[in-house]
Amino acid sequence: MRDKPTVLKLGGSVVTRKNEPLTPNIDAINRLADEIFRADSKPLIVVHGGGSYGHPIAKKYRIRGGFKEETQLFGFSETHQAMISLNSLLTRAFLEHGIPAFSISPSSFIVTHKGRIQRLNLKVLKSALKLGMIPILYGDAVFDDKLGFTILSGDQIAVSLAVKLKAERIIMGVDVDGLYDSDPKINPSAHLIPELSLEEYANVIRQVGESISPDVTGGMLGKILELRVAVENGIEVLIVNALKPDNIYRALRGEEVVGTRIRT
Repeated sequence: MRDKPTVLKLGGSVVTRKNEPLTPNIDAINRLADEIFRADSKPLIVVHGGGSYGHPIAKKYRIRGGFKEETQLFGFSETHQAMISLNSLLTRAFLEHGIPAFSISPSSFIVTHKGRIQRLNLKVLKSALKLGMIPILYGDAVFDDKLGFTILSGDQIAVSLAVKLKAERIIMGVDVDGLYDSDPKINPSAHLIPELSLEEYANVIRQVGESISPDVTGGMLGKILELRVAVENGIEVLIVNALKPDNIYRALRGEEVVGTRIRT
């Protein structure tokens, strides 16, 4: 067992079928649970995105922009409940594959200020890690001391936990092979960026920002903007395609895998 934890972020486009509302990708969830069990990489924290569970409801009720009218209260609660439902599916799959997973709701220990994490209490999460459990968190609808409430992305949670806990690395499991110089889903000539340094960040951010349409929590652009903080704190980042079998297994084991590695 390593001393420093690994933070594994599984994108919503991986664990759900993003174009089908409230539809999990059960095959992917079960395969990933098996890969995580086989890799046996501890201490490990798993954070997953919302995909077709959280994003449609949050967008419908405009939750990210904060409290404006009473009808949003129902949307805030519905968004949170949808994420609990998705998280329950992942937690159950992990348990069935022999992983001692423990679900932790971000809204129960994190408060934001204008959408950025302001306060978080890590006592429960640290206790779970100390016992050898695998905390499993998710992007959530959270209370905000300025906006009333907002959406907190799994990416921001993953980076914040990695920095606070001095993680060894962050592994980002997405639905493409890594970071490209343009959107590979639109441009067949897009080139994978296998290595990225802090010095190259500004140029890549500009390229990605021009080529990718963001979702409610920022899409790929949002991910690399969040990840910069982790890299600045000496935490290595690896972005891989979690829809390809054994990529997450190899990444957790520290083996060679196609993807984008980000370092200082």
